[in-house]
Order: sequence, then C-alpha cells, then structure tokens
Amino acid sequence: MAGRILSEAESSAQVELDSGKRVKVKAANMLLRFEKPAPAEFLAAAQAGSQHIELDMAWEFAPEEEFGFADLAREYFSAQAPLSEQAAMLFRLFESPHYFRRAGKGRFRKASADVIAQALAAIEKKKLIAQQITQWATELANGQCPEPIREQLYKILFKPDKNAPEYKAVVEAARTTHTAPLALLQKAGAIASPYLFHWKRFLLENFPKGTGFPAALAAPAIDESALPLAGVQAFSVDDSQTTEIDDALSVQGLGSGTITVGIHIAAPGLAIQPGDAVDQVGRNRLSTVYMPGYKVTMLPDTLVQTYTLQAGRDCPALSLYVTLDAATLEIQGHESKIERVPIAHNLRHDQLDSVVTEAWLSGTTVTEENPLQPSSMLREQLSFLYRLAKDLKAKREIVRGRPETFNRPDYNFRLVGNDGNEPQGSETVQISTRQRGAPLDLIVAEAMILANSTWGGWLAELGVPGIYRSQASLAPGIKVRMGTKAQPHAGIGVKSYAWSSSPLRRYVDLVNQWQIIACVRHGKTAALVAPFKPKDASLFAIISSFDEAYSAYNGYQGAMERFWTLKYLQQNAITELEATLFKDNMVRADTLPLVLPVMGWQNLPRGARVRVRLGEMDLITLDITGTVVERLDTPTADPTVADAEEEDVEDDEVAGPIAIAVDVNEPVDATNDNPAS
Repeated sequence: MAGRILSEAESSAQVELDSGKRVKVKAANMLLRFEKPAPAEFLAAAQAGSQHIELDMAWEFAPEEEFGFADLAREYFSAQAPLSEQAAMLFRLFESPHYFRRAGKGRFRKASADVIAQALAAIEKKKLIAQQITQWATELANGQCPEPIREQLYKILFKPDKNAPEYKAVVEAARTTHTAPLALLQKAGAIASPYLFHWKRFLLENFPKGTGFPAALAAPAIDESALPLAGVQAFSVDDSQTTEIDDALSVQGLGSGTITVGIHIAAPGLAIQPGDAVDQVGRNRLSTVYMPGYKVTMLPDTLVQTYTLQAGRDCPALSLYVTLDAATLEIQGHESKIERVPIAHNLRHDQLDSVVTEAWLSGTTVTEENPLQPSSMLREQLSFLYRLAKDLKAKREIVRGRPETFNRPDYNFRLVGNDGNEPQGSETVQISTRQRGAPLDLIVAEAMILANSTWGGWLAELGVPGIYRSQASLAPGIKVRMGTKAQPHAGIGVKSYAWSSSPLRRYVDLVNQWQIIACVRHGKTAALVAPFKPKDASLFAIISSFDEAYSAYNGYQGAMERFWTLKYLQQNAITELEATLFKDNMVRADTLPLVLPVMGWQNLPRGARVRVRLGEMDLITLDITGTVVERLDTPTADPTVADAEEEDVEDDEVAGPIAIAVDVNEPVDATNDNPAS
C-alpha cells in the first residue's frame, strides 16, 4: 500500500491511504519514501514496470546471500535506480516466490536452480490442468461427457475430491450453464443405467472395496459329537429365496395337558469366536443387505450353508423350549439348550400362504393333498402354533395399549430372468403381495418375539450384558433405540427385547447368541465368562456401527423398491393409480408400494380415496408426482376413521426421492422390529 504521512514518531507513523482511511504503520514496514507522484499513481507505475523485469536475469544478478529489493534493483537497472524501479523490483520479487524466498521486510534470498526447475514444472502443470478443466467444462456444457469424468462420476457426486480436475470441471460447467450438476451429467450422457447409478453409489458409500469375501475364509467346524440330539422334528418357515434359514419351530405334547414349543436358532456362535477372521468379516458388514432380486450377505454363502437349518439334517442349534398349559396357554417355564436339532421341513411362505389359511388350520376346509401342502401332523402343530400366536399377540396388545393393525400388505418383488444374479436394471419386474398377519407370518413373528424377549430377560436376570432394542412409549417422535440395558419395548409390548433370532444375517444377533451360549453353559456364573462384560466399550462400538450400517442398508432397500416400482409403472404403461390421501399433498397407492406428492388434493380429507394421473418420473432421483383427477369414495362425516387407519405410520416409513448435492458455489480452485420381515 502507499499513502501520505500525516505525522511521524520514532518507531511509527500515521499514514492516510487514498481511500481516506488512516492507519498506524511501524517504521520497519515503511519500505520506500517518495515525494511524487500521488500514491495511487506510484503504485500503478511500479506494478506495470514490474512486468518488464525478466526473472531469470534478476535471479542471475541476485547475490547468494540475503539481499534487499533496492540492492537488486541497483544491480538489475543501474546504480542510480530511481524509487519507481526499486518499487517495481519489490513487486516482482514479492510475486515470484518460486525464484525468491522472502527473508524479512523487503529482504529476500534466491532459490536454488533445482527448486526453480521444480516450481516452473509445477506451474506449467497447473496451467495445463486449468486448460483441461476449461475444455472438459466446455464439453459438458455442450452435452458431451469426457471419459475421465465418466470414470469418476460416482466419486464426483458422492465422495468428491474437490481438488480433482474432474470435479472442478463439473462445478465450472454447472456454474456457467446454471444447471444442477446431476442434471448436467444426465444431459451429457454420463449416466448410462439408472439402476447401476444407484448400485454403484451404494457400493462406493458402503462397500468401497467390493462385496467379495476373502478367498481363504473358511467355516470353523462345530464339534457335533459333543451336542445331544433333540427329540423333535422341527420345521422352518421362510420365503423360497431365503438361504439364511436361521430359525425353526417344533411342538411336543399335543393331546396332553402340557405342550412344549421349541424355538430353534442356527448356532454359528458355537464355531465363530469374537475376534477371529469370520467375526471380523461379520463385524465389518454387520447385516445382510436386501434389495429386490438380490442381496449382499453378511457372511459368505459357504459359511451360511454350513450353519443354516437345512431340511434333512441334524443341525447345531440354540434352542428355547417354552412349556405351556394346553388349555389356558399360560407359560409355565422355559429352558435353553445347545443341541443338534433334526430339521424335517423347510416350508415356504410363497408356496403355502394360500393353503395354510385360518379356515384350513381350524379344519373347516379340506383340500386335496399336493406336494406343497404340509402333512396332517404339521397341520395339527401349525394349528396349535396359530392359536398360541393369536394369544401372545393379544397379550402384547394389552401391554401396548392398542391393537397392532396390518392395514397394508408386504410387497414381494421378482425380477424375471435374474435368478439371483446382480441385476442390471433392465429386468422385467413382477410385484406380488403377502398380507401381514397371515397365519404363517403371525406364527413366525410371535415365536421370534417370544424368543427375543425371553432371552433378553434371561440375560438381564443373570447379569450378562446384551444388545437390546427399546422404545419408551408409543407417543409421536419416540423412536426405537439400541442399548445394553433391558428396557421395555412399547411398540412390541414386552419388558425387554434382544435380537437373537437371526445370527446368520445380523451381527447384533450373533453377539447376543455368544452371550446366551455362555448363560446356557455356565448359568449364574455366566457373567464371569461371557465374551462381553458389563459396560464393555466394544458393545457400545458395535451398537453405534450397527445403527449406522443398518440405517444405510434399509435406506438403500427402500430406494430400490421404489426404483423397481417406478420400473413396473413404466414397463406396464400405467398412467393412473388408485390411491389414498394420508397427509397433506401425499398419497399412497392402494396396490403398489408407492408414495408420491399430488396436486389437486385441496379440500379432501385424510383417508380419501382418489384416482391419480401420474406425471413424469425420474429413475435417477426416484421422483414422480401426480394430479388428483377424481375422488372414488363417498365423503364421511367421521374423520377419525382415516386417522385410526394411519395412526402407526411414521414419516421415515415413506421412501421418497433421493437427494444428490454438489456445491457449485465454492471457489473452483431408513426401523422395523418385525422378526418375520
């Protein structure tokens, strides 16, 4: 800066700048004094003159030792270099740190030849990169995607290196075209497949090293000779696509006054130990990831098949035997065992839900035998289990304070021609329904709730820590939380609830299984030998990691179900839907798992059934809107009907469009505790 001296003391001066601002300047910072011209003119002339100084020549003239700018000016220009040339040299030295290193107020030292060579190479490289960024940005603005940007697409959008030229090119193009980065890249043809866009984004965020398992990972063996053989014939109930069969049921004592129900859980915890190679894999993944037509398992399939409850085998299992009064269904006691359990049947929901109905279980309907229909013995067992499930549910609902409602079905997605391979997004999708609360669904759900709540209470009774899920109340905004203390779960209606029934597909269940195994083997002294001790820091770390991963996995599952629902609309040329208004401007399709915003909903009450004309859909953002064209139901004077139907719905149940953000303003330089789910 330059200005006029108003007053001066021994060590400082009062200076007025051209702007009129007055500043106090130390004497050491006053590098030049001049009479003419005006300060602004002096600075402008010095800056212009500095551009004529050849740096290489100035560097040659500069001494090896430290020097002042005026000294070099006299060497470069002449021994009588005027103040204007001295100022020009000061500007030139100051703006050339690759040639001259600053050594103090107006003092410099020349850089070595090697340092200059490296600096000049870096400057040239930066210049070329800037040119490349400009070229790429121009191509993007013209609707063409450069290959380097296509290769870095997912990193640019989701995990950007903001110093990378590819990212800077997208930001520059978005800024100059006033277009959002995602829309810009779409127009430039960077996204060839909407499905792969979602899939690769998920992998980048959750599986950056891929979904494969270590090649040398082997299934630890269980010493089955040390396990007694259970005197039961157990059966599992799952969908046909299920390979991780980790729970089965058995019934003993039918026809007597006392009946024993066995809940048998696959026992990988007998072989896998905390800290071993398999445990490390499970702890890194934390859960199996489900999506339509595909899944990423928590454990390798070879390990899963070693421990799964496959029909025709005597499978190592952790069993809970619950003794009940046959007439009143009151629970008289329970016992846990580690044993081998004969698995007689692997029943499948999709094959049997139409057969195992309430009427069939009660014996009021008779159907011809077919290969998919359970035997008469199974019919008797299922009939009792269904009676028990309804009783357990009714008792839980008393604790909940209101009944559980199953107003909407579960939707099943099938990708034709996929056969379990990684989808490509072009498959034909079929969507079917399975009514929640159907007999088989209810039997399994209530049995698993019984096991998880019983074992959770038992762990607490013995002072053995576990991982619990709890919910303080059903009041709005009170969500399910995970912790190490046995606390009530208001949403389910039990005193405590510890996930333990799916150790092949949820890491939390495997952790709890290790703790339960210690209880079975050591009883009241289990707390001394259990793998995890009270207030164990690793338990809290597992809870934190699991919460984050499980939320991400569920969010991706919801997004993919929405993606395939939109594909279903597209493939079947569906332009209108029947739907129900469940809150302001939002409707839920009656026969598809789809929620969308609509226009024209004003003056319609919550719960009104309407016909919606669909607008444009975007398979990248998963966005779709609609317009109400007709009301289908008769207006009712009682608005509480609709309110009751949707009372259990939380906002996070609604899978909607996804958000993708890239900051173009910077300088260029989803819980479900249903065990049957």
